Amino acid sequence: MMASDKRLFSRFLIPGLVSGTLVLSACGAEPDDPADLVIRGGPILTMAGEEPEYVEAVAVDDGVIVYAGAESGLSDFVGSATEEKDLGGRTMLPGFVDPHGHVMVGGLQALSANLLAPPDGEVTDIADLIETLRAWAEENSEAVEAANVIVGFGYDNAQLAEVRHPTKEDLDQVSEDIPVLIVHQSGHLAALNSAALELTGIDASSENPAGGVIQRVSGSDEPNGVLEETAFFLAMGTVLQGVGPEGMAEFARAGAENWARFGYTTGQEGRSSPGTSEIMRQVADEGGFAIDVLTYPDVLIDRDYILANQSDEYVNRFRVAGAKLTIDGSPQGFTAWRDQPYYDPVGDYPEGYLGYAAATEEQVRDAIDWAYENGLQIITHANGEAASDLLISALGEAQEEYGAASPRPVLIHGQFLREDQVDAYRDLDVIPSLFPMHTFYWGDWHCDHTVGPELCQNISPTGWVRDRGMIFTTHHDAPVALPSSVRVLDATVTRRSRSGRVLGEDQRVDPYTALRAMTIWPAFQIFEEDRKGSIEVGKLGDFVILSDNPLEVDPNTLADLNIIETIKEGTTVWSEGN
Repeated sequence: MMASDKRLFSRFLIPGLVSGTLVLSACGAEPDDPADLVIRGGPILTMAGEEPEYVEAVAVDDGVIVYAGAESGLSDFVGSATEEKDLGGRTMLPGFVDPHGHVMVGGLQALSANLLAPPDGEVTDIADLIETLRAWAEENSEAVEAANVIVGFGYDNAQLAEVRHPTKEDLDQVSEDIPVLIVHQSGHLAALNSAALELTGIDASSENPAGGVIQRVSGSDEPNGVLEETAFFLAMGTVLQGVGPEGMAEFARAGAENWARFGYTTGQEGRSSPGTSEIMRQVADEGGFAIDVLTYPDVLIDRDYILANQSDEYVNRFRVAGAKLTIDGSPQGFTAWRDQPYYDPVGDYPEGYLGYAAATEEQVRDAIDWAYENGLQIITHANGEAASDLLISALGEAQEEYGAASPRPVLIHGQFLREDQVDAYRDLDVIPSLFPMHTFYWGDWHCDHTVGPELCQNISPTGWVRDRGMIFTTHHDAPVALPSSVRVLDATVTRRSRSGRVLGEDQRVDPYTALRAMTIWPAFQIFEEDRKGSIEVGKLGDFVILSDNPLEVDPNTLADLNIIETIKEGTTVWSEGN
């Protein structure tokens, strides 16, 4: 049954059932097939229409919504064993669907030292960072000894008082013997101490790997401890080898739990390897996921694995959904691949620096062609304009070869876009999964350093996309930031930076549109719009309960909304205070 047919069923057939329900209720009869759960007592925003629609009550049986309508129609679904939940005036929506994040690495963030700047952490300078790492290592001494590594996540050179990356000398103050690895908030760079560099074999004779950079002490070949892109990705596996498969499994479990805390009933690991994918499958088979988790293995690692494992159906709340391609890197880290020089990059960069590609043109074209040939969805990380130029060209070639009916290709991030590129993505039926949270976390940095005061107004251009009649989705890309659904919502609507300046008033969207980009549109993006993304009869009982109605509060207070409860298929998987 199509979603539109279900809406007709809900609106026109249900009232007839309600009339019969009233008769049964008057007789005091036990319903023949009572629901497991009914919810009422507050606004229930269905997200089913072009405009906001509310129902008074919902009934869920065997994980599926069996009723959504007037409260007077509940009596046909309430029996002696039915759980009844009163919203107490709070607002319920469909559970948030993650269009792009990293559940497994998000678990690493949740379990490592928190190096985030305010408001998500307390690190404001390198002295804070060193002390935070020392305190974490002391509190987690057994884990540090077992894994032989001290790990921190979320430092941001843009928010440190020194406005630079920590060096190996800084991190040697934490430990000279135990490897120290701290991951930049972008997830595309890291800083290592001397012991970690020695473990990886990186020294003055090491060459930059393809698609990556080993930063050097100024005027020499000596590594300063900071690794970019593939240099970081290659080193991380070596430094974290002591964590082992069980440690990685714990990352996956912790990540999924954290997603549920922020109201997500579907999470994503947006770039995996066959090994990490199988670890997630093991966690799922052991019952370790309370929410659905889907993953996109890297198309440049093992295509046979993707072909053999891709599925539209979850098994124990896990599935391989398609393939992931990464063309470039991080805009705030100056590794995104641009079509013009960075405005005022902070660091040791040559004149006219454009960033760089993380994959070759041949790799990109071949990966896109392979995905289309095999009818697989491919999601592509492209931040800079040059990366999008290459992606658009490759998609155009593939569609010319295999036809325009595409498996919903997705642009991930697309932060630096020109209007002609948005036109091209529209014509290619690409779904942009944009990153408006950047307007809050790095809006000032983009205006002052990456693209300058004019182009920064169009970071993650949701307004341009809607002007062209396109849908879009919005993500947190955790662990780049906490998987905070309300921060995503706030940034999409207000586009306020940390300093309070607004980036691109004409790129703002209204709260309902912003919520669609977190519910029904990402459900469509992952081919699950028939069972997720809205509160309708026949869909899964996936809900999030908020402290207030996001359509009624002052838009400038959206980030202050609280997640009260997350419900997956009728079962509470997270609640405030527990």
